[in-house]
Amino acid sequence: CETGSSGAIPSFCVVGLRLGASPKVKVKPCSLGRRRRRTTRVNFMLPTRRLLYTTLALSGGTRALKPPTTRVRTMSALATTNTVANKDGAYVRHAAKHRTDAVEAEAGRYHLHVALACPWAAGALSMLYLKGLEDAISLSVVHPTWQRTRPDDPEDQHCGWVYRAPGDAPLSNPLGHGSYDCDDALIPDPTGAASIRDVYAKAGDASGPFTTPALFDKKTGKLVSNESMDILKLLNSAFDKVAKHPERTFYPGDLAGDLQTLNDELVYPNVNNGVYRCGFAKSQKAYDAAVAGLFEALEDLDKRLASQRFLGGDKFSWLDLRLYHTLVRFDPVYVVYFKTNVKRIADYPNLVNFVRDVYQSVEPVRRATNIKHIKMHYYTSHPALNTYGIIPASMGPDLEAEHGRGAADGVYFTH
Repeated sequence: CETGSSGAIPSFCVVGLRLGASPKVKVKPCSLGRRRRRTTRVNFMLPTRRLLYTTLALSGGTRALKPPTTRVRTMSALATTNTVANKDGAYVRHAAKHRTDAVEAEAGRYHLHVALACPWAAGALSMLYLKGLEDAISLSVVHPTWQRTRPDDPEDQHCGWVYRAPGDAPLSNPLGHGSYDCDDALIPDPTGAASIRDVYAKAGDASGPFTTPALFDKKTGKLVSNESMDILKLLNSAFDKVAKHPERTFYPGDLAGDLQTLNDELVYPNVNNGVYRCGFAKSQKAYDAAVAGLFEALEDLDKRLASQRFLGGDKFSWLDLRLYHTLVRFDPVYVVYFKTNVKRIADYPNLVNFVRDVYQSVEPVRRATNIKHIKMHYYTSHPALNTYGIIPASMGPDLEAEHGRGAADGVYFTH
């Protein structure tokens, strides 16, 4: 999951401001002493109608501004990199910067940083549990509510994942609203890092984006990978000699091509990433295209799962894992937060029972599912979407209800 960035607006100085309107801003450029002024209009997008602005300078009987040396900060400075869009307003996901397809498997050498709220990170954690790597790869779990990662620097407005210990004082959202507890699911970073940003910085990456999951090599001090798909593949096979369940595989060779094609053409672009394309669209056209693609894909998947238990047949694969972690978040979060309200997953009989089946039959995936953290993160970390950090009541479909799709035994592919 992508963390925040300092999205400060240009360094204009405010002359006049009428709340609720786009203020007129007069600028005195720094250009060899010339006394020129120009007037422009800036859309500040104030979710709380509050603005931090520079002090007016009065001189010579007229309103004149000093050269702009201080950045004007609004709550839009807390925007996240998830809101990056192209010229048409369509959401654009950052490519992972740290990638590898090979590691030296050693017990105790690697550390996995995750957010239980993040579908990509929860998938990686699920794979760690599925393969029985809990004793071989150490783990840290961040607090679900983003915080400023440099709270002592007023010029650094970056917000992202932070570490807390169970029982620590509750956190508020980036605007100071709400109270979100530090529960027993949290696992602090063993090196004392306060945030995922600190972890990246220690590994030599100070620019980010600072995302989870992140697999860290304690021996070299480097980030092995922050690409969730790469981490899934590494955990599936690269650590077999230190895994409790080396016989399990979630990348069956005879289905590799079919599953990859289904992912590339349907599941990833329209569902996994499709919900983000809906939620972070910045134009009606981009949203309309994303929501149409999302629900066409859900209809397709519901039909597929009417005649087979999982996407690859009667066994559970990596693609089922990826689909599950989006669908389990859909009704409690995405329907409201990302405006994916055409239908709920509860309205698709095969999709909702697929989610229940995975939750009940694949115990390691259940262990990586935390609806409380899921809701807390999305509803409290993006002030532009939910200013006061109020968390809606619904937990989504009853995951313990009867699904009628088969027994829990024999759901794994084996080598």
